Amino acid sequence: MIQTSNALLTKDDFVERKDLPDWLLQEYQTFHNIVTDKTFPCYFGMSGELKGELRYAYITQDDWSNLPQALESFLALFENPKHKRHGLFVFVEPLEIEGGIEDYRQQFWDILQYLHKEDKVEWPAEAPRDPDHYLWDFHFHGEPIFAFGNAPAYKQRKTRDLGNSMVIGFQPRKIFKGLLGTEKGGINSREKVRERVEVWDNLPKHPDISHFGDPTHNEWKQFFIGDDCEPITSKCPFSHKEMQ
Repeated sequence: MIQTSNALLTKDDFVERKDLPDWLLQEYQTFHNIVTDKTFPCYFGMSGELKGELRYAYITQDDWSNLPQALESFLALFENPKHKRHGLFVFVEPLEIEGGIEDYRQQFWDILQYLHKEDKVEWPAEAPRDPDHYLWDFHFHGEPIFAFGNAPAYKQRKTRDLGNSMVIGFQPRKIFKGLLGTEKGGINSREKVRERVEVWDNLPKHPDISHFGDPTHNEWKQFFIGDDCEPITSKCPFSHKEMQ
């Protein structure tokens, strides 16, 4: 049996553990209510939450130190094949006053930069270090991971508003096996979800949304999209250790 750290939470922990902060319990309940709504666009998120397959962690505004351990413990789950579709959602303690999109975007990238700084495992030699490379992807503990930010500042793209917290999703690339952007199953699943997202948001797909491996696409832009239909033109905030 794989031992997990105290930093990695299950659905049951929100009921059974007495040491979790009130703000986290409130934000988890909001998250649960949203993603289990029968009209929620992401089938995988809905199914994972209902079945208790998702994992969670939290950080405060002043202390992120348990996050590397939580992510390492989450990745260790995949040593067991039955965990092939699990996702990790990290709740960030709400700001005292709600910020704007750029405030949350900056904090999102600061958190990824912190994880990279604390990472004890070097990126694979073949993994691009430069975010402008179309095959760049975020790595932690040697694993390529798709990370995406959700925040209360999203007013138009409602699917990205999961409560008063910024909520960061971490999905190891291995869970997309058979669902990649160039595979039939992936194309069909992705398009169905995106159609439902457009209905929820009442907006067309964001221009920075594509699939990993698209030579015309920068993956990092998809990590924290805008609350509009304008492509991101700024430089990626992330910097690999070897490029600093």
